[in-house]
Amino acid sequence: MSSTTRKLFAEGLGTALLLAVVIGSGIMAERLSGGNVAIALLANTLATVGGLYILIEVFGPVSGAHFNPAVSAVMTWRRELPLAMLAPYVLAQLAGAMLGAWLAHAMFDLPILQWSTKLRGGQGQWIAEGVATAGLLLVILRAPAARVAPMVAAYIGSAYWFTASTSFANRAAAFGRMFSDTFAGIAPASVPGFVLSQLAGAALALLFHHALGASVQAAPISPEPEATRSRVSTPGATV
Repeated sequence: MSSTTRKLFAEGLGTALLLAVVIGSGIMAERLSGGNVAIALLANTLATVGGLYILIEVFGPVSGAHFNPAVSAVMTWRRELPLAMLAPYVLAQLAGAMLGAWLAHAMFDLPILQWSTKLRGGQGQWIAEGVATAGLLLVILRAPAARVAPMVAAYIGSAYWFTASTSFANRAAAFGRMFSDTFAGIAPASVPGFVLSQLAGAALALLFHHALGASVQAAPISPEPEATRSRVSTPGATV
């Protein structure tokens, strides 16, 4: 398997597993919470934090563990990801997100093919998505290399609760969650508003990053050479 193929496979598989974690834990939480939405969200949050941390650590040395088109776009803009790799990365992430939703359905004996009917929209949720995405990318751009995985996971865990949108912060996640009419789903009609907000948040993150000045301990944001992969983890994404 070539280096490029390996990176794309890692992005697709990692994104699929991330969506399986998000959607699968949402299904389980809803089934066991007895209708208590707060308990369901807490369980969904804890599973996502743990899963995200592990996935970044596992796939970071291979592909950068972006799992998120916004992350890949920012890394391309910073010339840390070749422009020619941006579209393949995004396609791998989108395909992985859809497959991850289907995998979650299969594990819980639900119909594999479905569309979400859960509408998520309005000014508050759009602002929340912008804030969630800006915060995520700012963490990725400025986190010390050794702390990327725990810092990203911790940020997403907190953003599940302090944002009105429960912090998708990820176009691939929004795309994959369209295919799941479960606790973590989002109706297709709601996705464009989320995507535009995420793009605005990504732009704000770059502005904030430059305003704060170069971070001496900033994490590397592209896959490491073969010789250093076992020692350095690169930034990840979120749901």
